[in-house]
Amino acid sequence: MDARVTHKILICLGSSCHSRGNADNLKIIKDFLKERQIESRIDFRGHLCNEMCKRGPVIEIDDIVFEGITQSNINSILSNHFDKTTCI
Repeated sequence: MDARVTHKILICLGSSCHSRGNADNLKIIKDFLKERQIESRIDFRGHLCNEMCKRGPVIEIDDIVFEGITQSNINSILSNHFDKTTCI
């Protein structure tokens, strides 16, 4: 991992999570990182199913799993995590 990377975000892009909202959440996360100019410090990757389909859409931030992600709660989750941690 690049020495500048200080955080990791994994977004499930399996068919269930993708169709239930992670397709839209993907853009929201990208916009969030770009607005804060921290995208170069985040290892942001998609992955396929982790067998958590019934709890999805799912994202993982720094080894913390967030379930039931929606367009109405994703910004709050991101803000709460990244406002409490440093990206430097």
